[in-house]
Amino acid sequence: MTFLACPARCKATLIACPQHIFPNENLIYHGYLGCLLVYPTVAFSLCTLSVFQQACHACPHFSIHAQCKMLCYLHNVPYCLYLFQQLMHAFDVYLKILHHVDQKIQAALNCNTREWRLRNECPACFHRIEDKLKLPFDWLISIDGNNSLKWWDPAAYGTVPQADHCTARSSYWLSNEEVDKFKYEVKAKQIYDDNWWVESSDVTREFNCINQWHNARPDVQKKSFNVFKESGIFITTCHHCFVLLACDMIKSGELAKYPLAIINSLLLAYGPNGGCVYDIGCAFAKTANSSSIGARVQALSLCFMVGAFHGHAHNCLCQLDWHPMYIKGAGNTEGKGCEHVFSAFNELA
Repeated sequence: MTFLACPARCKATLIACPQHIFPNENLIYHGYLGCLLVYPTVAFSLCTLSVFQQACHACPHFSIHAQCKMLCYLHNVPYCLYLFQQLMHAFDVYLKILHHVDQKIQAALNCNTREWRLRNECPACFHRIEDKLKLPFDWLISIDGNNSLKWWDPAAYGTVPQADHCTARSSYWLSNEEVDKFKYEVKAKQIYDDNWWVESSDVTREFNCINQWHNARPDVQKKSFNVFKESGIFITTCHHCFVLLACDMIKSGELAKYPLAIINSLLLAYGPNGGCVYDIGCAFAKTANSSSIGARVQALSLCFMVGAFHGHAHNCLCQLDWHPMYIKGAGNTEGKGCEHVFSAFNELA
């Protein structure tokens, strides 16, 4: 069998232990992982796979193709496609092993629920200290969507789409089923049921700021998203830019169902006296209060506001009610934690 590592490469035979049934049991006992499940002929060291995983954390656009070529250069072997496939299969199995080990550890510690993770994601935000002065907001988050991580719909080119049976294994992601529970929450004036672009009749046009924002317009103006299977992601972050929850935006812009599903999960985990910053918080507050979670939003005193940066583009009447500068307890909150995360996503391109 051929054993690959950084920088060594050799052929050897391992003596199997009596309790080992399959070759990979013996390989992983010696610190290697085969590229096939049953009868592997090539094995990668766990150290090599771990180094590549950490390299991806430090440099997200460092691809597995580059890692395979680097190993080929180190071992003086011409790069071929089948070598990449061997590394890819071994790395996928390596990640699955790490995931299952982590799941068992979390289950043994009773830390395997979404609510537990949300309450312990950021100690500075969500841990309480006894005898400490109570602040106006017990928790403060920001929500926003981003269209950088698009995925083209193969049907737009007339090709047969390939079925993707992969599901998110992380508690960070809300499933499409969880999001679609809020699909028809908004009863708008237009024929589309899922938007919040409704101008107030008692406010003159010069004081209405909703139509200045693309993500507050009717979905009829967002038809370009139909060419994408996934048009981006919608996330929420804490005050210190830790990602709390995320969901995929499917063939649409920032529809109301995405923030509603996220707010619903956050209220269940964090409880009362929260603050939520959103670029169109002024419009979304009415949507949330009139939705199925409206009674909970009001009972738990969830306060909506607009971001400090985008807030200055809203009219003066709107700023007096929704800008953090005029809301007691908001302090120097900028409400742009999501933008910091989206900036890091550029490394994935």
